[in-house]
Amino acid sequence: MKNRKVCGIALCFFMLAAAGFAQTPKAPDGFSPIFDGKTLRGWHWSLTNHHGSNGLAFVENGVLALRQRPYGQGGLFITDKKYHNFELYLEVKAPFGCNSGIFVRSTEGGSAYQIELLPGSATNASLIGENQRVSQGAQATELSKVWKDDDFNSFRLRMEGDAPHMTLWVNGQQMWDVQEPVNDKVAGETSGHIGLQLHWGVVYQPAAGSSNMNAWKPEAEYQFRNIAVKELP
Repeated sequence: MKNRKVCGIALCFFMLAAAGFAQTPKAPDGFSPIFDGKTLRGWHWSLTNHHGSNGLAFVENGVLALRQRPYGQGGLFITDKKYHNFELYLEVKAPFGCNSGIFVRSTEGGSAYQIELLPGSATNASLIGENQRVSQGAQATELSKVWKDDDFNSFRLRMEGDAPHMTLWVNGQQMWDVQEPVNDKVAGETSGHIGLQLHWGVVYQPAAGSSNMNAWKPEAEYQFRNIAVKELP
């Protein structure tokens, strides 16, 4: 009888573990991973970005982490491949006191359409331009209803057309839908890299003369996982 109880308990633990494994978040069906969860293959640091070029990128437990190196210097971590029409899916954990962004159709130097990544901010998940003008921006006014502090949040962006039609969902809920009247890219570019921004800047230090009070906390890091793309015609 004792052996049966031990076996029963072991079976329960196995079933719970299996259930937890089955519920591990992953990219939706039809998407192809562009981060393998083990290496940095397929990505590189931009060497011409104004945020810096020496950022630290590393993989831990299936998560891509970005950290300033040296403190105060950031960078732009971008795909080797360029994309035109696509859907992008990723999950991001945004720590307090940091600043990041998702760049799409980015140049090597970081001229791009950008989705802001700011924890708990009113401008989080907004559509803006990075080193370029954007004809029509957008704000995620419903974000507070679905946003999870200190946890991973899923972003899904659909982008198609030379003058792009862009739609963003956060945690499965649509945040905005924008049709740009023109292609805002430099020299009429219609494709570009996908990039993850590591913002430069430090916390406020009067002696250093910095005024970016919430730009980046020491040793903080942005975390990304399940980064995948579905290319469209």
